[in-house]
Amino acid sequence: MIKETTDKVKANIEKVIVGKGEVVELALVALLCEGHLLIEDVPGIGKTTLAKAIARSLGCTFRRIQFTPDLLPSDVTGISFFNQKTQEFEFRPGPVMSQVVLADEINRATPRTQSALLEAMQERQVTVDGETMPLPRPFLVLATQNPIELEGTFPLPEAQIDRFLLKIKLGYPGETEEEEIIQRFEQTDPLASLEPVVASSELAWMQSQVRKVRVEESVRQYVVQMVRATRSHEAIELGASPRGSLALYHASQALAALRGRDYVIPDDAKYLAPFALVHRLILNPQSRLRGRSREQILAEVLSSVPVPVEEEFFH
Repeated sequence: MIKETTDKVKANIEKVIVGKGEVVELALVALLCEGHLLIEDVPGIGKTTLAKAIARSLGCTFRRIQFTPDLLPSDVTGISFFNQKTQEFEFRPGPVMSQVVLADEINRATPRTQSALLEAMQERQVTVDGETMPLPRPFLVLATQNPIELEGTFPLPEAQIDRFLLKIKLGYPGETEEEEIIQRFEQTDPLASLEPVVASSELAWMQSQVRKVRVEESVRQYVVQMVRATRSHEAIELGASPRGSLALYHASQALAALRGRDYVIPDDAKYLAPFALVHRLILNPQSRLRGRSREQILAEVLSSVPVPVEEEFFH
């Protein structure tokens, strides 16, 4: 049931996004886990188009926040203002009060403004002038960031980056894919005619079912061992937190459901580990000076953790 429905969503998104099946699948994993997605890549790759295609396919409300150095926290959450007519304070909701929020170029804003999203992402609520308001469900933040090397960017605070379930990169399309993009967008924008294929209520049901996907003890231990191994590697100053363990665990359940299974296999967790863990690692200064990447070091960590064998898993 989940596979049939998500296949429809995937096919709908792929009417607009060309040749990025893995990225679309990972976005759906985040959606099923009620998690948030961080997309890091250069401008013009299709990050905004992906976010809009997801929102259209789900029939969800969509708002885009363009992060800039002068953006204020109240521009994100909303403000209370005094209405001269009614002589009362009223709340004007900010763009975060939406179901799918695109935080575009999030690392161009100051850390203070970035952190305005923290409460929304973790608690699914916002507090303005002491009043707390729940956010609509489903609630998904798709944040895009330019590579840190680009001028005029602020690195995301660790607490903020830890709130993202997965971090992905779109990458440049291949030659034939780029040609297909030109053909598809030659006369009209296919995004404009994209229709919803799933209702919000159906999505909420799928999100509840994903948590029931079976995880054998050996697979659960494998997830924990992978995350713990990031904390003891000599090149890593700060490994993944228990939130990282939960992210990898729930994402593995969602991936199994997307692929038509009611149980998780070790390969689900191993496949997702780079997307769920790499952004949570902080390398020590020596590793950074040597030019070693977090991806390389995480690959070393994962190769050192024994994968549960099939006999153990099925018995």
